[in-house]
Amino acid sequence: MNHFLSLIKPNLPEESRFYWQSVQMREEASAFMARIEGERKFVCLEIVSPSRLFDDFAGDIRKTPKGRLKICPLTHANAEALRKWFSFTRPVPFGRSGMSLGLGDRLGLASPGHLRLLAHEKNVRPVLAQQSVRELTLTERTFGDVIDAASWSVFQEGYTLGFGADGDHLKTAAEVREALTEGCSMITLDCSNEIDNSIIELSSEEITTRYLALPAAARQGWETRYLGKQFPLGTGEVHFEATDLQAIVVVYHKALAFIKEVFYSLIQPRGDVDFEISIDETLTSTTPEAHYFVAQELTREGVEFTSLAPRFCGEFQKGIDYRGDLVQFEADLKVHAEIADHFGFRLSIHSGSDKFSVFPLIGQYTHGRVHVKTAGTNWLEAVRVIAQTNPFLYRQMHAYALEHFAEAKKYYHVSTDLEQIPHLESLTDKELPILMDRDDSRQLLHISYGLLLTAKNQVGVPRFREAMFQTLNDEEEHYAQALVRHIGKHIQLLHANR
Repeated sequence: MNHFLSLIKPNLPEESRFYWQSVQMREEASAFMARIEGERKFVCLEIVSPSRLFDDFAGDIRKTPKGRLKICPLTHANAEALRKWFSFTRPVPFGRSGMSLGLGDRLGLASPGHLRLLAHEKNVRPVLAQQSVRELTLTERTFGDVIDAASWSVFQEGYTLGFGADGDHLKTAAEVREALTEGCSMITLDCSNEIDNSIIELSSEEITTRYLALPAAARQGWETRYLGKQFPLGTGEVHFEATDLQAIVVVYHKALAFIKEVFYSLIQPRGDVDFEISIDETLTSTTPEAHYFVAQELTREGVEFTSLAPRFCGEFQKGIDYRGDLVQFEADLKVHAEIADHFGFRLSIHSGSDKFSVFPLIGQYTHGRVHVKTAGTNWLEAVRVIAQTNPFLYRQMHAYALEHFAEAKKYYHVSTDLEQIPHLESLTDKELPILMDRDDSRQLLHISYGLLLTAKNQVGVPRFREAMFQTLNDEEEHYAQALVRHIGKHIQLLHANR
């Protein structure tokens, strides 16, 4: 390493920072990551000429006594070359076993901190790239941008254990196709557009009328398969009354057809994709009967899915702990976990950030075979670092979020009470970080990320974005350690009762 350093260092600015854990040696070239003049770069040293690895990357070439040196920007084309030469930088599917975390890096800066933690948690696998179309729109990114950021981070940290890339909460076949084309290794199909939530307003007679309007052959099939039968599950069983079956069919039959269509037209031809079914975007909790019905029907139709997200009782609001009856949650979770075990898929927990009170139960009843999605909490840790190190910028961001709260709230269900947030004028700079420990101010900043990242001043210049990224790049280690602590708490509690 000392010899390698002697070849490289004289040819780079003196203040350059080297990520030595990234060094990859090949017979014809060596490559690593460095921060040069404030920006992360991919650096390649040609040892034997000509080097195909060296030539595949675009950048600024410098000559050294021992070969040519190329300093490369982190472009999409260079990311494609990276994934070609270093297979561990390509997203991979994880299948139906084990624990994984969806980490949802909205800034493209969080993955190094996540990987430093998970390098010591080898039984927890990271889905580093996890974004919905809504999130991409709000942050002005693409699936390709998100995957590229993850690939560069994996290379930088020398993490070779595999990572996933999730096209999250996709609602149309076109969105699924785009995510697959960009390289996602996981698809979360959001069935909310095909789930009939109007049933909560219908009488039992109206539900029956809707059910009887469905094709007779389909109704006969459902009734033959489910009525008058008992389905053993772990310590209990599931059975269907006629009225329950009718309601479940009315709610989910279109969603089942949609899932089947997407699977056979897009997922199955690929063959190397984790396929998650999301039925959590409903107005009522998912009953055990509904969960069993969806899983059984998909299995019967040959749809291969790796995980399923039901809607649990209580509230999984963004960025704060679980709100609801813990006794009821535990009882429901136990049955949902038994259904997942019965069919062999993993249970998925959406909006899982900061749900500390239920993590031990989730770890206990899933036996660690679970996918937990987080995202906003990583952004909030970035905001915390800004509050700690650049209080002037934080005050500007906070004021803007307050001013645009009504607009931000259109995208998320939160119970934020602005009256409970201390006035900025009443807080010293040292007290600002405590706002990231209070539910109402956490949610205020959580749901405002898109508006803050895309806000521009009157002449069209980004208002906060450049200052935010500059601060977080200057505080790179500070942010990484904040994530190690915060996501580490998630993992510790998920393992608590196992």
